[in-house]
Amino acid sequence: MSQSPRPWPRLRRGLEHDYTILKVREDLYADPRTNQEHPRVFLDTPEWCNIIAVTTEDQLVLIRQYRFGVQETTLEIPGGLVDHGEDPALAAARELEEETGYEAGRMVPLGSVHPNPALQGNRCHSFLALDCVKRHEGRQDHGEDITVELFPRAEVPRLILEGKITHSLVVVAFFLERLRAEAAK
Repeated sequence: MSQSPRPWPRLRRGLEHDYTILKVREDLYADPRTNQEHPRVFLDTPEWCNIIAVTTEDQLVLIRQYRFGVQETTLEIPGGLVDHGEDPALAAARELEEETGYEAGRMVPLGSVHPNPALQGNRCHSFLALDCVKRHEGRQDHGEDITVELFPRAEVPRLILEGKITHSLVVVAFFLERLRAEAAK
């Protein structure tokens, strides 16, 4: 059996640049094999949540919003930041209601993943929101411009395979949902 890599000791914590939704820092680490110094960038971000929302009519509640990284509008599930100290399930219910105006009858945890462990230490928590009912038009945060669309739940594979849904964390949420459904059989 091979031995696991050893942790890299941090030699110096770099100057932090705060960009509101994330902090960027370059720390200096020592390679435990060679003791050579290597700078490594770290993105300090809050926990995130994603919500697969399903109405009482078995429709998916999806959102479209402009994403600056790809310079285009994307089709996604609702989601957002988990406030410091906030329970991820409560954050998911809050984000769903704020972005779409829907409230869930039941919230089921699907699991969580590290979005990019090479650069980030946070987790993205995915939830399945069942029996969702529209209560209002939503209360979007300042700087959000979201439209809500309903799709038959059975269209998810097609939407992903045809490149209509491209956000990796959204695809992961649907994959976690499928794994949970298969494990329950």
